[in-house]
Amino acid sequence: MVLALQGGMAVGKTTAARYVTAHDPAVAVFFEDNSPALSNLQGRGLDKHRFADYCEIQRAFIQQEIDRYDRAAACPCALIDLGPQEIEFYTLFYPASIGKDWPVRQALAAELAALRRCRIDRTLFLQASVSVLQQRKEGDTTRDRGFFDHTVQHLLPAKERWFAAQSRVDFLPTDNLTQAETAAAVLTWVQRYQKETL
Repeated sequence: MVLALQGGMAVGKTTAARYVTAHDPAVAVFFEDNSPALSNLQGRGLDKHRFADYCEIQRAFIQQEIDRYDRAAACPCALIDLGPQEIEFYTLFYPASIGKDWPVRQALAAELAALRRCRIDRTLFLQASVSVLQQRKEGDTTRDRGFFDHTVQHLLPAKERWFAAQSRVDFLPTDNLTQAETAAAVLTWVQRYQKETL
């Protein structure tokens, strides 16, 4: 059973994933970690605003997610913070968000096909309004969220629509929940599907 946690930046995914780790050791939690892709790309002088470079960058991130999924799929029950669906969405939609009409689907057809074979059994999308996300971002000084404004303005609405059109996706509105309440709700959701593996 491979589960995924989704939502906007600063919505509380990582906090919830940490809560699951602390309260259910039977669930293997795979946190977002871009260091493998960044290490692969370091020193290559690539610019994500150029099509060929963007494709090279995304190849590294797609492979990183396939590798992380393979580790998660080897566990009886795993929860992935973001995951293969996230990188598929970003790969396809980021260019339009910066005004580019690049043939990404064609250029990365093989890589995207491999990524889609990473089957997520169920996804929980944490929803929050932009104003709440802004408050949460400002309340968390431990993380650099330099990409926050672009994400909430140009990517999050499309991302929510994209996930709503997918199968096996649940939504949890969090505007009126505390961090602790959101984390507890995520744990309850995980354990509901975890029972299917027993």
